[in-house]
Amino acid sequence: MEVIYGLLPGMLLLGIVGVAIFFWAVRSGQYDDMDGAANRILMDDNPVKSASANNKTMEENDQHKP
Repeated sequence: MEVIYGLLPGMLLLGIVGVAIFFWAVRSGQYDDMDGAANRILMDDNPVKSASANNKTMEENDQHKP
């Protein structure tokens, strides 16, 4: 039973620290854009050319050289 007298303040202290960290994260903007990174990873900025398309382009350039 005496262990509760030590655990109770420890749990309260950890809870208060956790809540303080959560409020700090909200104030610093950690949760502002929740969908931005998830959508950004799915969008391609530059279209990727396949290896066969690059080979065709190189062959066409070689044919046009005098």
